[in-house]
Amino acid sequence: MPAVVVSNGGDVPHFEGKITFYVILCVIIAAFGGFLFGYDIGISGGVTSMDDFLKAFFPEVYERKQHVQEDNYCKYDDEFLQLFTSSLYIAALIASFAASHVCTVLGRKPTMQIASIFFIIGVALQAGGTNILMLVFGRIILGFGVGFANQAVPLFLSELAPAKMRGALNICFQLFITFGILMAGIINYFTSNVHPHGWRISLGLAGVPALFLLLGSLSICETPTSLIAQGKNEEGKAILVKIRGTDIVQPEYESIVAACEAARLVKDPFKKLMKPSSRPPLVIAILLQIFQQFTGINAIMFYAPVLFQTVGFGSNAALLSTVITGLVNVVSTGVSIYAVDRAGRKVLLLESCVQMFITQVVIGAILLIDLKPTGALNGKEAWVVVILVCVYVMAFAWSWGPLGWLIPSEIFPLETRTAGYAFAVSSNMLCTFLIAQAFLSMLCHMKAGIFFFFAGWILVMGLFALLFIPETKGIPIDSMFEIWKQHWFWKRFMTEDEDEDDKVHQ
Repeated sequence: MPAVVVSNGGDVPHFEGKITFYVILCVIIAAFGGFLFGYDIGISGGVTSMDDFLKAFFPEVYERKQHVQEDNYCKYDDEFLQLFTSSLYIAALIASFAASHVCTVLGRKPTMQIASIFFIIGVALQAGGTNILMLVFGRIILGFGVGFANQAVPLFLSELAPAKMRGALNICFQLFITFGILMAGIINYFTSNVHPHGWRISLGLAGVPALFLLLGSLSICETPTSLIAQGKNEEGKAILVKIRGTDIVQPEYESIVAACEAARLVKDPFKKLMKPSSRPPLVIAILLQIFQQFTGINAIMFYAPVLFQTVGFGSNAALLSTVITGLVNVVSTGVSIYAVDRAGRKVLLLESCVQMFITQVVIGAILLIDLKPTGALNGKEAWVVVILVCVYVMAFAWSWGPLGWLIPSEIFPLETRTAGYAFAVSSNMLCTFLIAQAFLSMLCHMKAGIFFFFAGWILVMGLFALLFIPETKGIPIDSMFEIWKQHWFWKRFMTEDEDEDDKVHQ
């Protein structure tokens, strides 16, 4: 079967297709995996700032919090409190590799369904928790759900979407993450006044979108790529006709079949990932995840209520400020959906680095000068910090947030796609775990310097984006090889002879 490939001149193939209602339905249902991830990110920070929760599970932290002269930066520093948040992410790291195998063998759709079952079990354990062990075990089960959902959903969206709209549709995953964070903030704001079990309501309501994902996934299709990879060619072609809204799908179908045939020649995709020709997408996918987390975004999203209390807001005002930043997050992700397939990936990455660097430095300077270990910022300065956090979140939400998931999902060839993306997901979860576990201790020891720490990382990642990340806008997902051959640095790894040797020896 002939493949549709990129020409030597660097042109990319054009496939027929439009956005159908069915595709939109599939995208919305699948993207609820992102909603659950976002809800878990947002809910934990609000819950860990609720007095009822602290009194029940972390009485020492509650007592420390009541002492008005306690060091602003250290009153929440507790390893077990951080473990409650971070345990989810180390579990997701481990689960992502199992999810990679399930995603390849069973498909993207069953992997999402397994994720939703993990979510439902984890939610039940957390909401009904009576001791630390139940809470942490519930978070671990939720982590399995995150690992499976984050592996399957972005791949599902990228393979379902036509090339010209792949960025926008894939970013729906990040959009739903931001919806989840916003909804968590709103729920925490109201349940903080429901005593003594408001925190149980906050944790338990995650079961609603988990159930929606499970039931909704029964009505969506598997991706054509996954079906053809499993040998279901006719079914895959029929789904391709359905999702493209046209009968003229033969060129794209032939391209997918050729990619699947090449993938079958690779018996060990993880071994293939270690080959020089796989290095460009693997390095970029992993570093994108590291940089995404070391912007400091999850430190702010996890602990926004804690952070705002530190600079002088009361509990309710801190939770309200979190709702504001969550709303900014949602709106700005919408900007990314509009811009990513027009302006391109690289422009968004570079512009946001400038914006995030400036805001982190200014926030750090304000806290360094005016926030002492005891006391608080005055009202105007505290609101300036909130505004700067919003400007920072705005930049992240239209760039490194969604593109950190989009770019890794589109740059791997089919034969290493699920394996390579597993490395991306696990790298993300590892860095998220490190930040979640260490942030409150870092805040205690580094104080305002923590913002300069993240600013330094933003400078490094801006240089990396400028020099090493190629533009992938509009390139069909199975025609990415050409971008590496044209890149000033990565082209040295693109040895066609090695690829031919691999095929000979399989």
